[in-house]
Parts: sequence; C-alpha cells; structure tokens
Amino acid sequence: QVQLVESGGGLVQSGGSLRLSCAASGSVSNVVHMAWYRQSPGLERELVADITKGGLTEYVDAGKGRFTIARDSGMHTLYYEMNSVKPEDTSVYYCSAKALVIVAMEQFWGRGTQVTVSS
Repeated sequence: QVQLVESGGGLVQSGGSLRLSCAASGSVSNVVHMAWYRQSPGLERELVADITKGGLTEYVDAGKGRFTIARDSGMHTLYYEMNSVKPEDTSVYYCSAKALVIVAMEQFWGRGTQVTVSS
C-alpha cells in the first residue's frame, strides 16, 4: 500500500505561480511511476504530467512549457511547479502512484488539492 497526501493548492492570480507537493508513504520502494491528474466539475479525471522512477517525464499539451513535474530520488515526494497559470488551470489536482504489489501493478490516489486561478 502507498499513501499519498497532496498540499500546496490554493487561490492564485492569473500569471502567478504555485507549487504542488505530494508526500508518499508506505511501500514507496515499490513505486515505479508517479503522476499528476486533474478533475474539474462535470469532467473526467485527466492526466496532466507523469514521471517514471528513472526520471522520464511526459506532459499533456495544456501544461507544456509552463508546468514542471519532478520527484525526489526516493520517490517520497512528487512536485508540480505551475508557472504562468491561467483561469482554465483551475481544477482539483490529484497525485497518483503506481506500485508493484506482490505480482500486480496497483494505482494509488491522494485526496486532491484545489487550485483556483482568478482572472
């Protein structure tokens, strides 16, 4: 089992910056992949950026060039640096981790942190 707790969300003005953090605990040594998702009211949860244990990153188009995903070497903390935010970035952001549990890969979720961008 992996427990995830997000922090760093809040209200920010358009053009400002915000840094989200996700603290992982439990069987962190089994984590092979971490990601940030977001979900707005009435919409499905969507992937915004991910990072592998080896450090490979991938971003969806909306965040490219503005947002950066990073993690510490032990996969204990995941970060999401959000710069030049826009009102359309407003959403609940969730941290996710995929870990090998016995013989199967399982995905774990945090409870989310609200990001609100004012115009």
